[in-house]
Amino acid sequence: MKNMMKLALIAAMAAALAVSSTAFAEGEKIGVSMPTKDLQRWNQDGANMEAELQAAGFEVDLQYASNDVQTQLSQVENMIAAGADVLVIAAIEGSSLGEALDMAAENEIPVIAYDRLLMESDAVSYYATFDNYMVGTVQGTYIVEALDLENAEGPFNLEVTAGDPGDNNAKYFYQGAIDVLQPYIDAGKLVIPSGQLAFEEVATPTWATETAQTRAENILSSNYADGTNVDVWLCSNDSTALGVENALDANYSGTYPIITGQDCDIQNTKNMIAGKQAMSVFKDTRTLASQVVKMVGQIVNGEEVDVNDTETYNNNAIVVPSYLCEPVFADVNNYKELLIDSGYYTEDQLQ
Repeated sequence: MKNMMKLALIAAMAAALAVSSTAFAEGEKIGVSMPTKDLQRWNQDGANMEAELQAAGFEVDLQYASNDVQTQLSQVENMIAAGADVLVIAAIEGSSLGEALDMAAENEIPVIAYDRLLMESDAVSYYATFDNYMVGTVQGTYIVEALDLENAEGPFNLEVTAGDPGDNNAKYFYQGAIDVLQPYIDAGKLVIPSGQLAFEEVATPTWATETAQTRAENILSSNYADGTNVDVWLCSNDSTALGVENALDANYSGTYPIITGQDCDIQNTKNMIAGKQAMSVFKDTRTLASQVVKMVGQIVNGEEVDVNDTETYNNNAIVVPSYLCEPVFADVNNYKELLIDSGYYTEDQLQ
């Protein structure tokens, strides 16, 4: 194991050297717009991005928008006015930054949409994300295998909590999972006592834990107060999963369900260790940040920009050239290898 870790560290250092040796233009200013500091993952994304861009020789203007669309719009416009050479934007709401994107186009500033696709604009140069549909299929497949749906007769009770309807990714996460589970719903092996399955019914504005908790409490009081078990709760990410877990802790007496998540947030990973959450899709934001830094360098140097998908992500104006990183899942069996051995977390953080 130690030799494997050493080899992995050497490979990572070599990759970092390869990126830093791309002869980036010094002094170029990169504007990085993140949606909020309220969710752990965006703090990590912003910090990773800033550190890697600075290490590559760029000046970085990193700003968080407190989940307020007008704040983000103003911040991006200020980045442009301050002379940003490239913009990296993780949008709060993908269709609400049109004015800023028009301003970027007028100033010939390339724009990379970061993890959330910027919609309704032809000013988006590139998109960097994880394979969002695959995130959902990983969650759905985990449920199929955990319940042994190929062989078990069922029926099993399923509830669904999806993400923000203003986040284009949320629909990919949802659809990837539902496409895996739909045959078992159609066969009656999975039933939904609340009757809520359509994306519009199960979506959670701004991915808010409190909103997910309130909805889960209503579902539990209406459908499970008599001791009926909920067997599985498909949650698209960790902030919504945390809301469901809070609701279950306060309002449920049955057997704890299989709960999915995404992002491997610290509290959710603790819950996973404690048996409250079955899994969380791990999207190593260091990998995504490194890829974006590489793309920024290629843009600045006039090189061909790495993409691996030129067909999937239509933002209703253009198909945006994209780079998709591949997600994996963490559970109680492998979280140490994925999260601790890799240096993503320390053991103390998960105590």
